Amino acid sequence: MNSTISKHIALISVHGDPAIEIGKEEAGGQNVYVRQVGEALAKQGWKVDMFTRRASSEQATVVEHSENCRTIRLTAGPTEFVPRDNIFGYAPEFVEKLLKFQNQSGIHYSLVHTNYWISSWVGMQLKKIQDTKQVHTYHSLGAVKYKSVSTIPLISKTRLAVEKEVLETAERIVATSPQEKEHMRSLVSSKGNIDIIPCGTDVKRFGSIARQAARQKLGIDPETKVVFYVGRFDQRKGIETLVRAVSQSQLRGKAPLQLIIGGGSRPGQSDGIERDRIESIVNELGMSSFTTFPGNLDHEILPTYYAAADVCVVPSHYEPFGLVAIEAMASGTPVVASDVGGLQFTVVPEKTGLLAPAKDEVAFAQAIDRILCDNAYRNQLGKAARQRVITKFSWDGVAQQLSELYTELLQQPTKVYKQLSAS
Repeated sequence: MNSTISKHIALISVHGDPAIEIGKEEAGGQNVYVRQVGEALAKQGWKVDMFTRRASSEQATVVEHSENCRTIRLTAGPTEFVPRDNIFGYAPEFVEKLLKFQNQSGIHYSLVHTNYWISSWVGMQLKKIQDTKQVHTYHSLGAVKYKSVSTIPLISKTRLAVEKEVLETAERIVATSPQEKEHMRSLVSSKGNIDIIPCGTDVKRFGSIARQAARQKLGIDPETKVVFYVGRFDQRKGIETLVRAVSQSQLRGKAPLQLIIGGGSRPGQSDGIERDRIESIVNELGMSSFTTFPGNLDHEILPTYYAAADVCVVPSHYEPFGLVAIEAMASGTPVVASDVGGLQFTVVPEKTGLLAPAKDEVAFAQAIDRILCDNAYRNQLGKAARQRVITKFSWDGVAQQLSELYTELLQQPTKVYKQLSAS
């Protein structure tokens, strides 16, 4: 890295706390991405501060992850959980607190990497106030999301406008797949600079345990056919499609079958309501005897679940990337996923898994059965899946690509957008 370049960078993730336990309310792929990228960049010599909103008075203000990587929680709005669609109103206070932190610590961030649209607005304000360069990762596009939901939130107009503005003004947008880049171009704007740098995963942690050892640890019979899902309980995640597909499996009643639906937070919260709905469908289809809901799967046990499965199913209505698919593939487990978004990039059909049309329970049932009914095919897909992840999707490789991008941008002259005084 060029020694004249300021090594202090800020990763901004207003609603996705990188230090929080994954699987808590609204904590998922974005939280993992920011934390892993931050830690991997720190290993490469960057001094990384990850800014997020403090969501509880019990949370520490600063969490040190490693010598050069920490999470800093700023108080913007109430110190309690706020759903992401209601956070934008606190963004101006977040900017104010970030500038205050910068002044008090004597650190100047020449580059910010913002994550999700609320953070992108924060980054754009910083650019107007000081000579900051902005890199942005969307994690989810409003223009795509609002096509797949029946109720459009009130914040939608603001979100779409902000997402267009950041694409046109940030020094660089990072798309995590060619499909996500295409959506930006066709649905958001033809202007702006986009690079494709995928998400990554920990290839040492996922793939660290063999299938039979994993099953022994979880008390699963070696002969049982195991179908696994992990993620948030959200209608857009398509868990109902998975349940209905497994209910139609040709193996049902003929071979020992187990469906494991992992993830989720506490009952009564938004994903608790979806979990109750899914459980009622499981009961209605007479599947309770072979379906388990182990709840939130922590950092330690998750690789064991992936390794124990015959197939991991990602039935989302849309995913810009699909981190679960990568984690499963790193574990040597083939994936059946929806033929949408970044899943078309991460999963190679007939090589590392199979794709099926979103919401098509019959197609999912056929794809799942193809893998469950043929052990040799399952092993072949699993082996190729792990190899693909090692080659393309390790966090160190992702951080190296980001590091090169940051260095390139920081060597370019800055366009200064000074805020006009009210004179």
